Formats: sequence, structure tokens, C-alpha cells
Amino acid sequence: MPPRILAYSATAGFRHDSIEASIEALKAKESALDVIFDFTEDKSKFTDENLSQYDAILFLNNSGIILDDTGKAALQNYLNLGGNFLAIHCAADALRDTPFFGRQIGAYFDYHPDIQESAVDVLDKTHPSTVMLPDKWHLLDEMYNFESDPRAVGAKILLTADESSYQDPQAKDKTLRHGSPHPIAWYQERGAGVESHGIAGRSWFTGLGHCIEIWSDDLFLGHVMGGVNWVLQSKTTRAFNANGNVGNAS
Repeated sequence: MPPRILAYSATAGFRHDSIEASIEALKAKESALDVIFDFTEDKSKFTDENLSQYDAILFLNNSGIILDDTGKAALQNYLNLGGNFLAIHCAADALRDTPFFGRQIGAYFDYHPDIQESAVDVLDKTHPSTVMLPDKWHLLDEMYNFESDPRAVGAKILLTADESSYQDPQAKDKTLRHGSPHPIAWYQERGAGVESHGIAGRSWFTGLGHCIEIWSDDLFLGHVMGGVNWVLQSKTTRAFNANGNVGNAS
């Protein structure tokens, strides 16, 4: 059986117009990725029993408190059992009341300047989510600033925002806490949201993905698909480990 991924796009705050476009784009890539996506905005899907069938959970442009206590506990248990985790763009503005989620994602969103043509630099060209990208990638998107440095929880930075390529007038009045160079996408070989007794799967995050148009951009889709492929290769779930505790059993 192919790996199975729960893609969760519920929002309780700002809702991105691109969510529907992102769902259609990911559906179109199922065959190429050889995965099954289950798309939902139903928080009741976050139970131990239901999550046990997934090799990864993708948080897709969420915002606000989008899980109740039962769902948060099920997510923590899933991560402790070796489940893999992906998050895109505004997911960094979700579940601010849930410290393990903040560690698992790497850093919470702080603010962003206006959408404008910007550039990002590729720090690691060997990762499956960046191997297809030019060294300096020009795109129209939001360059997120973050409340903390994801390197503090062990994240390895993949992409950084070229701050000279766009205007951020708020920055002069802010204390930027995300470190330098400015992180915009990263990964964790062992997700930092896992409890000490748990089996850590992988975590991957990109701060890109705001605009509808970017979800039809081949480079961006390659970036996301590479992230999906990379987390699944953790070998902590049933997709590639018959002894895994969670995942789509063959």
C-alpha cells in the first residue's frame, strides 16, 4: 500500500484563498508521489485510532486553535509513535497554545511585509526539497518573520530570505528573533515536539505558499513534493518499516 497522509487545512483565524488551490494541486500529484492524501478540516479526525493509519500529517495553511484537547493529545501520541509531520506557510500561526506543536513546526509566525517579488537563497542543494531550485530563487510570496530561531530546536535551514530583495518597513521598529540568515524553510531529522520517551519521526516546514498562483508553479510544487518524499523516508512508519507503530500497513 502507498504511504497515506492526512492533509489538514482547518482555520480558526485568517483563511488563505489559496487553500482550495493547494488541495487541488496536491491531489494532482498523488500519482507522481505514489501517496494517498486524505483531505479534511474536521478536527474530530484527530483520534489515536484514526491517526494510526497515517505515515505523515500535513498542516496546510492553518490558523488559530484548530484542535481541541482530545485532538492535541492524539497528535502528541502520533508524534511519539514515530509519525511524520509537514507544515506549510500559515500553519506556523496555528496552535499557539500548544508548545509541543511549536517545537515540532520549529518556530511560530511573527509578521510579514506586503506580498512582493522577493528572492530566497538555497543553503542546502542536496535536500530532496531543494535540489530542483536555483541558487537564488525569485518568486512572488510573503516573506515570513518568525518569533524564534528554528535552529534553537535543532532545525537545519534549507532556504533563507534575501532581505535585500524586498521592502520590510516594519523591521526597523522590530527586534527580529529568528536568527541570521533569515530562515524561510527547514527540516528536523527528529521532530522536536516528541516527548523524551517517544520515537521521533521527521518534520519539514516551508514558510512559502501564500498565493494561489504559487500552487501552479513547478518549482514550488517540486519543493513541496521533495519535502513529502523526504519525511516519508524516515523509516519510522509502516510505509517503509513493517515494525512501525503508525502508517498505512502493506
